[in-house]
Amino acid sequence: MMTGGPTAASSQGLDLLRESGALLEGHFLLSSGRHAGRYVQCAKLFQDSLKASRACDALGSHVREAVGDETPFDVVVGPALGAVVMAYEMGRALGVRGIFAERDAEHGFALRRGFSIKPGERVLVAEDVVTTGGSVRELLAALSAMNPGSLAVASLVDRTGGKSPFGDCPFYSLVQLEIPSWEEQECPLCLEGTDPAVKPGSRPGLT
Repeated sequence: MMTGGPTAASSQGLDLLRESGALLEGHFLLSSGRHAGRYVQCAKLFQDSLKASRACDALGSHVREAVGDETPFDVVVGPALGAVVMAYEMGRALGVRGIFAERDAEHGFALRRGFSIKPGERVLVAEDVVTTGGSVRELLAALSAMNPGSLAVASLVDRTGGKSPFGDCPFYSLVQLEIPSWEEQECPLCLEGTDPAVKPGSRPGLT
């Protein structure tokens, strides 16, 4: 199951991204190796506690409505580093605890720092932006081994193009964005001779 946010909440989320400068324009090298002319840097939203709270409150309300339960989950887990703040904000919005998972020596995800999931607990995985969903799938696999009562995913921004990468796992999002990307040899920005593609955060102004 995959659901996007309701119209009003989606519009609010998009406005918050724009107001915070989280929607970047340029020539970007994505972690997949593909190139894009736009990038969503949610860290710029989360640096503003008020905007972060409003965005996660809107997503939390959407999740409650979609599930049909005022307390649909017992714990929110975010993959470090990018979703640490979001996990706590979503935990606050849903009235449950928020924790984060870190990569272990074998590069999988593990719970540390005294964090744990009790068997039967309903777990929501929080991620700021979902494109291919690779990191979230790794985290879902690790959490599945802890015998949760249920697993679901929530993101502020869904860039999957309507194709959830999580199979039957419910996927809730606040904003759905279509951002084209290309292999380097097919990138129109490269062919136009614009500035070389940069990884977001690798130059001033894109942190």
